[in-house]
Amino acid sequence: MLRWLAKNIQTFLLAFVLALAVWITAVTAANPDETQVFPRPVPIEFIGQDPGLILTGDAVQREVEITLRAPHLIWQSLRSGEIPIKAIVDLSGLGSGKHVVIVKTQVGTQLVRIISVNPQTFELTLEAQVTRSLTINLELTGNPGIGYLKGNPTLLPEVVVITGADSLVSQIDHIQATLDINNARQNITTSIPLHALDVKGIEISGVTVLPNVVQISLPIVQQGGYRDLAVKVMTVGNPASGYSLTSVAAFPPIVTVYSANSDIIDSMPGFVETSSLDLSNAKADIEKHLAITLPPGVTLLGEQTVTVKVGITPLVGTRFVTYRPVELIGLTEGLFAHLSPQTVDVILSGPLPVLDSLAISDVSVQLDLTGLTAGTYQLKPRVLITGENLTVESILPGTVEVIITTTGTITPTP
Repeated sequence: MLRWLAKNIQTFLLAFVLALAVWITAVTAANPDETQVFPRPVPIEFIGQDPGLILTGDAVQREVEITLRAPHLIWQSLRSGEIPIKAIVDLSGLGSGKHVVIVKTQVGTQLVRIISVNPQTFELTLEAQVTRSLTINLELTGNPGIGYLKGNPTLLPEVVVITGADSLVSQIDHIQATLDINNARQNITTSIPLHALDVKGIEISGVTVLPNVVQISLPIVQQGGYRDLAVKVMTVGNPASGYSLTSVAAFPPIVTVYSANSDIIDSMPGFVETSSLDLSNAKADIEKHLAITLPPGVTLLGEQTVTVKVGITPLVGTRFVTYRPVELIGLTEGLFAHLSPQTVDVILSGPLPVLDSLAISDVSVQLDLTGLTAGTYQLKPRVLITGENLTVESILPGTVEVIITTTGTITPTP
C-alpha cells in the first residue's frame, strides 16, 4: 500500500492543484476584484500629539484620497461604512517646529488591498500652545437720546483667557466688545460677543477666547429738566357719512421736552397735545405735520412738529338687487334657448357710499352659451357691476336651467 501511494503521490498532488485552480477561477469569476478610488476623502486621525503643542496653519492636511483593490461584493460594505477605513498620522515624539509625516492607513478586512494614498506624506507645523489673560475693551457707539447721559458700565467678567498657538496669541493686541447705545433712553443689560483683535483692529482667528461673550450693564440716566412725554393727537369733526375713523397715530409717538424750571416739567401730565386736526367730511386717509402745544417756559427738543397719520375707511354694507334679467351671449347661430328662471336676484357687498350711489342698471347678468350644442344645462350666471370695490356675495338662484334646441324661438329678454 505504501509503495502504491509513493508511486502515485505526484498524480494526487497534481489533481489537487488543478482542483484548487478551478475553484479559485470560479470564485474570482463570480466575485472579481475591482480597483477604485474610495468615493469619499478619508479624514486623518492625529495620535500621540504632545498636549503642550498645537497644529497650526490652515494648510495642514486633514484628509486623504485612497485607492483600493477589493472583491466586487466587498465594495458595498466599504461604501456603507460597515468595513472601517482609517488614515492615521502618529505625532509621537515630535517637538515644536516643521515636520514631514507619513500617513498610515488601515482597513477592517484582509480582503482589501491598499493601492495608493494621496498624499502619502505632507509637511505640518507644531507650535507651543500658550495661555494669556487680557482685560476686555468696551467700545460704545452712538449717543443716548436727547437729555440722557450714560453711566459707568459693568462687565462680567472683566478678564478673559486666550488659548492658542504662540504665533497667533502674540499677535493679539486687545479683546473688544462693541455696544450700540444710539438713542438709548433706558438702562441696558445685554450679552455681547468678544473679538480678539491685533493692533490694526483685524480679528485673529484660530484662537480660543473663554468666555466668548461678556455680560454688560450700562445705566442710562435722564438729566434734570428733561422729560419724555407721549403725543396725544387732538381731532375735531367727523368723517363723511358712510365713512369711519380706523386709526390715529403720531410719529414719533414720544417727544422730549426741556425747561430750566424742573418744577414745570414735573407738574406736566404724561403727555403733550397736538394742534387740532379737522376730520370733517373726510373720505380718505390723512397725513399732516402738526405742532405740539406746550406751556410757557417749556421747549420741544428736536423736530418741532410731529407727523400725524389718520386712517379713514368706507363703512361696509350689503345691498339686495332683485329681478335682474339674464342676458344670453355666445349662442351658436341656428340654435334656440329657453331659460328658467329668466331673472335672478343678486346680493352685493362693499363700501356704503358706493352701494348707495349704485343704479339698478349698473348691475347686469350674463349667461355664456359659447360652444354649447342642443341639450339641457344648469349654468352659473356671471354678474357685471359698474361700481368699484363691490363684491358679489350671492346669486339667487345660483344656477339657471338652459334648454337649447334646434327649433323654436329664443326666450325674450324680460
